[in-house]
Amino acid sequence: MASNGDWTAERMGDLDGKTVVVTGANSGLGYEAAREFALHGANVVLACRSVERGVEAGERIRETAPETSLTVIELDLADLSSVGRFAADFADTHDELHVLCNNAGVMAIPRSETVDGFETQFGVNHLGHFALTGTLLEYLHETPGESRVVTQSSGLHESGEIDFDSVARSATTSANGNAVSDDLHGEDAYDEWAAYGQSKLANVLFAYELHRRLRDSGIGDVTSVACHPGYAATDLQRRGPEQAGERLRLWGTKIANAIVAQDAATGALPMLYAATEPDLDGGEYVGPGGFRNMRGHPEEQRSSERSYDEATAARLWDVSEELTGVTYDFDVAAN
Repeated sequence: MASNGDWTAERMGDLDGKTVVVTGANSGLGYEAAREFALHGANVVLACRSVERGVEAGERIRETAPETSLTVIELDLADLSSVGRFAADFADTHDELHVLCNNAGVMAIPRSETVDGFETQFGVNHLGHFALTGTLLEYLHETPGESRVVTQSSGLHESGEIDFDSVARSATTSANGNAVSDDLHGEDAYDEWAAYGQSKLANVLFAYELHRRLRDSGIGDVTSVACHPGYAATDLQRRGPEQAGERLRLWGTKIANAIVAQDAATGALPMLYAATEPDLDGGEYVGPGGFRNMRGHPEEQRSSERSYDEATAARLWDVSEELTGVTYDFDVAAN
């Protein structure tokens, strides 16, 4: 594992003139990252499901970074049409994209489906960001200098497994109208933590596969890095038990957040490191280097053995393109 000392946000450097998109920027890790990007001079796009909450977050950020350039654009990762509208709105307001932070997510919620019929955790955490990155790849590549895609995972990806093989009773219709047989969407059986682990493993597999495909296509000016926040106290932990009506689990979450977790600002450091550290070449995994990788300063780490399975990553990529209807045209991007 490579360490860069006790890295803090003060080491990010001047980001004046850089454009950064942060999904889920109205609260938690996304808000803290957006605030730090703004404090360091970046033009920050707050990509939020609720424009109203995004505007409120922007007002709070301006209290500490009054000179910053902030834009709020609606993005609902549970709706592929919203992803397309976001890309069009971004193109209308910005010419460059230096950093895309795929941060937003949901955790251990009762089973539900996105607008497009995907299990929500897999649909939001992975497929929504897969589609978003694909629609923005051209802007990342055409931006002068180096651009970077940062995908937020979780230490719980280590328990994840991509379920391609439970095909007997499950068929999901892709965005192209084709039937895709697998149990990625938890239709045969659903466990909220297993679904979360699968979606977070998909995040790391995607980050690594994107790095490989960029390099294989000769696109050296766009890098892809994965990260995780350790255990950070955010609203993410409470939403699952609230939706399920599990009061005991909700109280347990509140106690753990108060006693064990680090604050959201510290939890955002691995994402900030992954987005700005110049020594990263792409394909790295960054997380806190303290107790059980749950807290502390960011460092480069090794993810789970499953996350390095290139055959699984390639298959997940093909399935993701088929489900979302978003095809990455690396040949066009490279020209």
